[in-house]
Amino acid sequence: MIRDQEIFNQLRDTIRRFVNERLIPAEDRVAEDNAVPPEILKEMREMGLYGMTVPEEYGGLGLTTEEEAYIIMELGRASPAFRSKIGTNNGIGSQGIVIDGTPEQKARFLPKVASGEYVASFALTEPDAGSDAASIRTTAILDDNDYVVNGTKRYITNAADASIFTLMARTDPSNKGAGGVSAFIVEKNSPGLTVGKANKKMGQAGANVYDVIFEDCRVPAANLIGGVPGQGFKTAMKTLDRGRLHISALCVGVSQRLVEESVRYAIDRKQFGQAIAEFQLIQAMLADSRTESYAAQCMVLDAARNYDAGNRNVGDIAACKYFASEMVGRVADRAVQIHGGAGYMSEYAVERFYRDVRIFRIYEGTSQIQQLLIARNLIKEFRG
Repeated sequence: MIRDQEIFNQLRDTIRRFVNERLIPAEDRVAEDNAVPPEILKEMREMGLYGMTVPEEYGGLGLTTEEEAYIIMELGRASPAFRSKIGTNNGIGSQGIVIDGTPEQKARFLPKVASGEYVASFALTEPDAGSDAASIRTTAILDDNDYVVNGTKRYITNAADASIFTLMARTDPSNKGAGGVSAFIVEKNSPGLTVGKANKKMGQAGANVYDVIFEDCRVPAANLIGGVPGQGFKTAMKTLDRGRLHISALCVGVSQRLVEESVRYAIDRKQFGQAIAEFQLIQAMLADSRTESYAAQCMVLDAARNYDAGNRNVGDIAACKYFASEMVGRVADRAVQIHGGAGYMSEYAVERFYRDVRIFRIYEGTSQIQQLLIARNLIKEFRG
């Protein structure tokens, strides 16, 4: 749902100029330094990008899901590291508070998340728990007015920058299923919380992930999201629904950039006395990439509009994530092929994007998990 088309167009145009004039020119620096320049992060805060999905009453832009999708498609045209820096604030790091937080929790934390004063991170994955999120082992045991947390979280995006974590931990060790899991807001300066070194990754330089270790970390009971134990898994799944649409939109944006890079190179590159864009097999790859990118865009926007209308179909959302993340992998592969030997060289953006997009098929639910969600939702609908 677009609330005010004219105002939204102005925002979208501003983001597009920011991407073209500030982000894309800084991509090589990010890749070399493995960090987004502080001045760009400052600009992103000033533009309100850290609080795009935080409700307006708490100082955010309050974007609808459709509006968010369009903006993420624009940001997706630049290196994923830029989007990653604001991604957890607008998605899984804050949405648990937005959706299920108490009024007191929202009033205390969301204004700082919206302004970018706080970076919010999401701590779910563990060394032995990823796709099987209900099997988490990190425990949070009530002791007077605090929960004592012990455990390790793995591959946590923005952990080193985070001021708060949305943590999933088991509050009822006797309940080995989803019902024993609760969600907490854990502040970075909590005694017993340690962030490890940044992991070395295949791609997405500048978007760093870390282990987060909890050793007798005391978390006030007032920071239990929603104030009710045993609801953490449900909170996580609700945040992941919108988060998967966010990642799907990102995949679309990246695919659009890859198509642009491919067309530009195909027009400029000469072989056998003519631009390779004139060769029909090159045209076929360009056509396939554009078609798949457009199909994913249509899927994402349709699902986003339905989400805004209250029709949050888990199967459709999973279909978006599955198709879009697989699609951008194919588009990246074709982009390298169109560039030929140059596509294997780091001086060309497609080499970096080829590595960057591989993770999209893994985080926020692997492609295999999306397939299960799609099929199970179909079966459920058929049975009524």
